[in-house]
Amino acid sequence: MKVLVIEDEKKLAEYLRRALTEHNYVVDVAHDGINGLHLAREGQYDLILLDVMLPGMDGFSVLRDIRGTSRTPVLMLTARDKIEDRVKGLRDGADDYLVKPFALSELLARVLALGRRSGHQHTEAGGQNLLRVDGLELDLLRRRASRDGVRLDLTAKEFTLLALLMRKQGEVLSRLELAEQVWDINFNSNTNVVEVAVRRLRGKIDDPFERKLVHTVRGMGYVLEVRED
Repeated sequence: MKVLVIEDEKKLAEYLRRALTEHNYVVDVAHDGINGLHLAREGQYDLILLDVMLPGMDGFSVLRDIRGTSRTPVLMLTARDKIEDRVKGLRDGADDYLVKPFALSELLARVLALGRRSGHQHTEAGGQNLLRVDGLELDLLRRRASRDGVRLDLTAKEFTLLALLMRKQGEVLSRLELAEQVWDINFNSNTNVVEVAVRRLRGKIDDPFERKLVHTVRGMGYVLEVRED
């Protein structure tokens, strides 16, 4: 699932981005209502986490605008727990409401429930929690990886890295993108964590097999794709 987080509290927004990424969601973040609405209009998201109190444009206004053109599930986040606010959000088209402070486990449960409601279930047909590329399979729910029926023993970071590469199959991902999304670090040219991780991942998913899937694009980054010899 691809999730948009619209939250002006930067620490909370980063916490949500990191937590959702660790659970194999692809996450974009906006810190105000105007930019959030722009991303919501332009991007193809499966779920939107929307704060009520936002600079530039409040969450209720963003929600009403989104509902003018889209039925993307929206989970409202707010520090205000008045019944009137919840009713207003639900009447304006929100699918669920979560009051701050909240437990991460509850947020993840609601995100999963909204995903199921919108058709993103753990099914082969839906394909959202089972990724496949040329015999390589990644079960996001059970955290299992295999290729040609052979179980692959991946670390947590290797699993997250592979999930990102498979979701972006055919798309070149820079070292910066990988460093930020997998390790949650601001990229430093002196850091070779990406190269080391890719090399180790190749040793598990490519080296034992004839066809190679992870390729280096010189000067640009890495891509996972099937290439004909």
